Amino acid sequence: MIAKRCLNIKPSPIREVFNLANSNSINLGIGEPDFKTPEYIIEAAKRALDEGKTHYSPNNGIPELREAISEKLKKDYNIEVSCDNIMITCGASEGLMLAILSLVDRGDVAIVKEHTFVSYNSLINLAEGQVKAISLNEEFEFDVEELKEMIDKRTKLIIYNSPSNPTGKVYDKETVKAISEIAEDYNLIIISDEVYDKIVYEKKHYSPLQFTDRAILVNSFSKTYAMTGWRVGYLAVPEELNNELNLIDNFIKIHQYSFACATTFAQYGALEALKRDDFVNKMVKEFKRRRNLIYKGLKDIFNVYKPDGTFYIYPDVSEYGDSLEVAKKLIENNILCVPSIAFGNSNKYIRFSFATKYEDIEKAIEIIKELF
Repeated sequence: MIAKRCLNIKPSPIREVFNLANSNSINLGIGEPDFKTPEYIIEAAKRALDEGKTHYSPNNGIPELREAISEKLKKDYNIEVSCDNIMITCGASEGLMLAILSLVDRGDVAIVKEHTFVSYNSLINLAEGQVKAISLNEEFEFDVEELKEMIDKRTKLIIYNSPSNPTGKVYDKETVKAISEIAEDYNLIIISDEVYDKIVYEKKHYSPLQFTDRAILVNSFSKTYAMTGWRVGYLAVPEELNNELNLIDNFIKIHQYSFACATTFAQYGALEALKRDDFVNKMVKEFKRRRNLIYKGLKDIFNVYKPDGTFYIYPDVSEYGDSLEVAKKLIENNILCVPSIAFGNSNKYIRFSFATKYEDIEKAIEIIKELF
């Protein structure tokens, strides 16, 4: 007999759509950088292998990496989190799982945005919690007063993501401060998914941890350093919140019986990644060039918001059918994309990724113009 927790989780619609793809498809569906991991990071992992760093690491990760992350948070955002309150995970995916499973009980409510990363709702369901989704306008803003009205005695979490997947939205300082104040006023916890924190264009990224201690930061090396297959992420918890709830120890309870530790030699690669910014700056410059290309190509066809960050653009395609119909039509014409039904209940949008070659984006735009 399969457990109900498994049966209640629906397979991602992304799979259904991608099964229609063929070898000639232009991949505008991919959720990872198309850049190779920088050579200096690869060499650091090779050195670790040569030095015999192939055994278990401490459950919470190697001390050197946790210390380097602590220094990064201080340098980038003036956030004070000691290395003892930082935990290395098998990607941000495990970080999200640990945070949600450690905090959500049966019947607890987590508030998410209407268009949201695919894992949030399923992980909340796995924990037997309930999801409430706050609506977003055409520029993917939400009403802070509406957020307050959604809170009741069962509400425990706000799951927040900026820069945002799938919308490409980067929220401004005032919005981040407002969410932080709500967490303080209502004794809630924010799980802040910041895996795209370095992939921003004209705007600046702000973290809730800059304004409140009632937040858990989730991040990874996957997007920033083109290390998706390395599976190295981390959780950072302010000292006050950790003292209140003993979060790191509770994360480790789940972690030690499931993953045990993140891959040891991959952690040494991640440690090397934090020493330089030149690769990141080069990659983001190229993503911005592609962002400008795809936005210019789509804005005369669809109603589309120009993304502030990430490598996604999320046009409203409802003029031409629902998201699944439009996605299938595009895929039949060799353009991979993801319908918005994968990201919540909306069926109006398509997510295109511009983490692919400039020339392929040009070809895709020509096909889209012909189709619509």
